[in-house]
Amino acid sequence: MTSDTNAIIRLSRSVIGEEEKAAVVRVLDRAFLGMGSEVQNFERELAAYMDTDRPVHCVNTGTSALHLAVEALGIGPGDEVLVPSITYVASFQAISATGATPVACEVRGDTAYIDVDDAARRVTSRTRAIMPVHYASSVKGIDDVYNLARAKGLRVIEDAAHAFGCRVGNGLVGASGDIVCFSFDGIKNITSGEGGAVVTGDADVARYVATARLLAVENDTEKRFSGERSWVFDVLHQGHRHHMSDIMAAIGRAQLKKIDQFGEIRRNLARGYQAALADTADLTLLDYEYTTAIPHIFPVRIGNGRRDGLMDHLRANQIQCGLHYGPNHLLTYFRTDYALPIAETLGRELLSLPLHPLVTDDDQRRIVATVKDYLNNHG
Repeated sequence: MTSDTNAIIRLSRSVIGEEEKAAVVRVLDRAFLGMGSEVQNFERELAAYMDTDRPVHCVNTGTSALHLAVEALGIGPGDEVLVPSITYVASFQAISATGATPVACEVRGDTAYIDVDDAARRVTSRTRAIMPVHYASSVKGIDDVYNLARAKGLRVIEDAAHAFGCRVGNGLVGASGDIVCFSFDGIKNITSGEGGAVVTGDADVARYVATARLLAVENDTEKRFSGERSWVFDVLHQGHRHHMSDIMAAIGRAQLKKIDQFGEIRRNLARGYQAALADTADLTLLDYEYTTAIPHIFPVRIGNGRRDGLMDHLRANQIQCGLHYGPNHLLTYFRTDYALPIAETLGRELLSLPLHPLVTDDDQRRIVATVKDYLNNHG
């Protein structure tokens, strides 16, 4: 497939077809737009896809999933949660929303995954959990996280926003692990427009999430799944308006049928970048493999202070690029009194190249040629 050399190549985008449109119309025609049978079916289909009998509870965003997971553990004011500094700010906000303190940790320079040795040094008597982030869909390092959690008596909340459909061990991410949180926003591996999910084998946590997402109205999930509402009820704890709507679930159900197709395209694009950009001046590939991962983003490191110049060059050539992510410990609200040198270096060097199922082979050749042109011939 050829592409217009003057067209903008987008960094990321939603890939929606007639199936998703028809699914939304089906819900609109039923005139029941809130949380109902579509959400119930989406939850069941997600569990079937992951080949797990663990319950899946859908919510309105990945951030809500993380927030409810932290809250479900009784974590709040005075408590601390370890989290890598290189992540989207949602990870930090989900922790601070409970009144707990996110403790920024160093990351590894080869994967941007949480540095477990640094995290171990930051454990205090107030530390209740660790939140590893499956950055760029990689789970390299997750075994070390669980080893630390067992040694220190911590719960693990996996921020798997990038990692839906990825494999870990003998199964898919979500089929095992303590508490696993997904995002289904518009540009993730599959989308429900906006949405997320919490998956856990902890029955108490699962029960809390199911209730708290619906303002903590007792047994309201069952009522809504049967097309009814709770008119006489009790509330035992704080709740939130975090539930998913049937419109979003309908989109997600259609998208789930395409995960294998989308995943193969994403893997092929990532492998193509790896092959074409190896040994490029001032460009370092991160240590990822794409046999078990479905890449959500494709970040590289651009050294010698050339990242921002390359960004400008790409944009001048109608190629979008992104920064995933800056160090959260340097943000005003989450600023620390300690340095994290590797995270700070990555914040200056990381650059994400376009990656989504509508990037063509010609698009990728154009992206690679533009990157190499700048790094080989400018500055």
